[in-house]
Amino acid sequence: MLVPVIYGSVRTERQGIRAARFVVEALKARGHDPVLIDPLERPLPLLDRMYKDFPKDAAPAVLEELAQLFVKADGFCIVSGEYNNGIPPALKNLLDHFLEEYFWRPAAIVCYSGGRYGGVRAAMQLRMSLAEMGMVTIPSLCPFPNVSEAFTPDGEPQQTWIAGATDRFIAEFEWYVDALRAQRRAGVPY
Repeated sequence: MLVPVIYGSVRTERQGIRAARFVVEALKARGHDPVLIDPLERPLPLLDRMYKDFPKDAAPAVLEELAQLFVKADGFCIVSGEYNNGIPPALKNLLDHFLEEYFWRPAAIVCYSGGRYGGVRAAMQLRMSLAEMGMVTIPSLCPFPNVSEAFTPDGEPQQTWIAGATDRFIAEFEWYVDALRAQRRAGVPY
């Protein structure tokens, strides 16, 4: 399955990129095609116009590239930190540039924090936004507390529980990808 792994932090000392790198490798290990979407590598302006608001072939190249990827995606994996109990502004900005490209696809939420709660408060806000954008979030979350201790800078897990928990999480995501893919092929409500 083709899975954009959308990461949302642009902070200088960002630590969540470790979790994003780990998730990319975990998806590859299960035979999938993940694509890391890092807002530092694909910078977007603050939202003024959504991709769909541009005339055909007039959108900035980065929006066109992401739109073409998103429309082919089988599902999305969103990797979000927790900033003051909410999601990072760069993540919200990136997500808000698109809409129809997300419709009828599942989203798996990986969350993290520097503390012990693993970003779950931000994940609850993210569920609401993703639902409004037409995505179905899978029931489970994949939270990583103390993210800077949980992974090396390259994304290697440093705690024994991480691999098993992530494997179960991805298996659940795969189920939703398969189910929604079959339903999209059969037709959508509108």
